[in-house]
Amino acid sequence: MKKFYILLIAIFTINVSNAQWQPVNNGLYGGTVTSMAISGTKIIAASFAGSVFLSLNNGTSWTPVNSSLSNMFLTSFTFNGTNIFAGTYGNGVFLSTNNGANWNAVNTGLSSLNINSFAVSGSAIFAGTSGGVYISTNNGANWTPVNNGLTDTTILSLAVNGTNIFAGTYGGIFISSNNGVSWTPINSGLPPFTYIKYFAFSGTNIFAASYSEIFLSTNNGANWTAVSSGFASNIDITSIAVNGTNIFAGTYEGGVFLSTNNGTSWTPVNSGLINTTVNSLVISNSNIFAGTAGGVFLSNNNGTSWSAVNNGLSNLLVSSFVVSGTNIFTGTYENGVFLSTNNGTSWTAVNSGLNNLDISALASSGPTIFAGTSDGVFLSTNNGTSWLPKNSGITKPSIFSLAVNGTNTFAGTNGGVFLSTNSGTSWTPVNNGFTGIMDTVIYTLAVSGTNIFAGTYNYGIYLSTNNGANWTPVNNGLPTYIDVNTLAVNGNNIFAGVADYGIYLSTNNGVSWTDVNNGLPANADFHSIVASGNNIFAGSIGGVYFSNNNGNSWSAANSGLTNIFVTSLAICGTNIYAGTFGGGVWKRSLSDILGIDENISNSEVSIYPNPATDKLTIDLQTSKDIQNSIISIYDLQGKLLRQESIKHLQTELDISSLVKGIYIMKVYNSNYIFYSKFVKE
Repeated sequence: MKKFYILLIAIFTINVSNAQWQPVNNGLYGGTVTSMAISGTKIIAASFAGSVFLSLNNGTSWTPVNSSLSNMFLTSFTFNGTNIFAGTYGNGVFLSTNNGANWNAVNTGLSSLNINSFAVSGSAIFAGTSGGVYISTNNGANWTPVNNGLTDTTILSLAVNGTNIFAGTYGGIFISSNNGVSWTPINSGLPPFTYIKYFAFSGTNIFAASYSEIFLSTNNGANWTAVSSGFASNIDITSIAVNGTNIFAGTYEGGVFLSTNNGTSWTPVNSGLINTTVNSLVISNSNIFAGTAGGVFLSNNNGTSWSAVNNGLSNLLVSSFVVSGTNIFTGTYENGVFLSTNNGTSWTAVNSGLNNLDISALASSGPTIFAGTSDGVFLSTNNGTSWLPKNSGITKPSIFSLAVNGTNTFAGTNGGVFLSTNSGTSWTPVNNGFTGIMDTVIYTLAVSGTNIFAGTYNYGIYLSTNNGANWTPVNNGLPTYIDVNTLAVNGNNIFAGVADYGIYLSTNNGVSWTDVNNGLPANADFHSIVASGNNIFAGSIGGVYFSNNNGNSWSAANSGLTNIFVTSLAICGTNIYAGTFGGGVWKRSLSDILGIDENISNSEVSIYPNPATDKLTIDLQTSKDIQNSIISIYDLQGKLLRQESIKHLQTELDISSLVKGIYIMKVYNSNYIFYSKFVKE
């Protein structure tokens, strides 16, 4: 039987409709945890970006349980037996009876859907809302308001101690001893208008926390005394919890504090707690969990030491990428820099020496990697193994953007642009032309030959043709008073992502700009633009869009992307990467988005016979690595019809079930990809 080597004389195009974005977050763990609840070894945690994670093993591993809750503002959780209740701001209460696999709204009777807190007393569940307290005695099937005596119905917190229920409000504390039938104010000793956000109980002692102080009552709330010695005067208290006689307080940027004497004094206990913005504290037996802006941390020795327990908690806010050779670096908010050396298959945190883990920008110059933070610029010359601060001369250390042009490195800050000509050893302000613009914020920088473009907050785009010595506004065609989030250069084309106005294009070095928004959502907010050849990709709060005609028209490319708030994009080899707001990093093959538009003269895959009736043989060259290779068959509309693994250099497929026609075969693994046509007779 004669082998038939595929010779494609004409150009063909395929758009693979089922090809999707895939999360690539192995090792990329952490992110901002805003609230938690615990029941035995079961912990549920919510993120700032609306993701929900469940651990069934004391935080050893986490699984996303987001069904029906994606993109909601989650405020609180509580367990009641095997049931989990989730409170949201604006969407009410949700119930899961199967460990978060499914969630259902349970809002009958709730006139306010802004849920701030829960409490459980026997079979009764209490919900604190912006419109008072509600009770349900049937697992949320119905809710009834119980607000008699409440003079302030904005309920910030609820807690149960014995037969008493405590409610914290903007106007102090209320108590009910009859399941909410009536409430009585108990504010003796509290300053006027004290906001009570948190409660904790230790025996007969009740602790109540406002944003700035902790109060103690030893007589069921009849009197309160401030017990905040040891806290800085400007510290914000974010949570309190009790373990025996130990009282723990979480704070904003101050970590965890411990009191062993009923609040008489407090001591910070932060060893190992690499992120000190603590949003939530929960305790089960001797285990203390802290939900922070950098994930979840566990202490089982009363705060003496903490360790991260974030395996599977893919919740990062990805701010930036930079590609250096085959290495991909991603910068995150509050969690530092991560490195992948294998196309995103796995990531490793590379933060040694980074005193600030809030990464806003990354740039590379050969083997040198620059990281911009709110505390200035850091530099690594060893692929992130270690970092050194490089800020001499930078008087405005909040770095928003970085760009490299030859031996020149530019840093966009909250006070204009700074230039270094010696790899960050020293910096000089280069802001002539920004005169009159107080504290110019430079959101983005882009290099086009000898031209440097700066996108600003509120003042549009500026151009320098002499390495920043002088700047000139180049805003002809742009709306006035705009925020420019991102700039990208592709040949002679310069693309600008403008907040609330979409994308603009200049083909003449910024002399004039034209909006190129055909196919884009109205008033879209774009945060990243990258180019691959003639193809342009743009990331927005509505996902990824691409154009293959210089922005004349755009198409959405979001299949499989469950988190569509895209904050950053990067291209490495044949793949595009999307950093998201709270969903980590996603990856997709460029060919899957763009389709194949190739003139192939001699494929490295042979198939025979062609045409075929029942059997089709795929023969790979013996030099090809077949490990993890896949065969996919598509119709001419790009619909996937069949897919299977390749186990041998020669594979025989049964195609008898295919109808007569022309098909596309894709043979690929991580190292190569081939497309061929065949005919079924």
